[in-house]
Amino acid sequence: QVQLVETGGGSVQPGGSLRLSCVVSGEFDSAYTIGWFRQAPGKEREGVSCISGHDSSLYYTDSVKGRFIISRDNANKMADLQMNDLKLDDTATYYCAASARGPLLANLCFNQDWYQYWGQGTQVTVSS
Repeated sequence: QVQLVETGGGSVQPGGSLRLSCVVSGEFDSAYTIGWFRQAPGKEREGVSCISGHDSSLYYTDSVKGRFIISRDNANKMADLQMNDLKLDDTATYYCAASARGPLLANLCFNQDWYQYWGQGTQVTVSS
């Protein structure tokens, strides 16, 4: 079994930065893909970014490109999401997820059904 715990959420003003961490425990394999998703109030959960465990390829949703950076540290079983230049629309609960279903393909990155393991989420609030 694999467990994921997100940390690093909080409140920040527009233009500020936060760094989210996803700590993985249990039978984690460095080949797993790690994804970040978010769900804003009244909206469906959406994919934000993901990083492959096979070749470290990574993807971002268009709205965060150039502002967010995903990274992973397999030795410490962690994945981070550095969020810069935060905007009001970034307010959401952020979730990390892990998939053991093989190599990451671009069309799988934001497919929530592809991920088997999920954290409980951390709240990010951007307000002035």
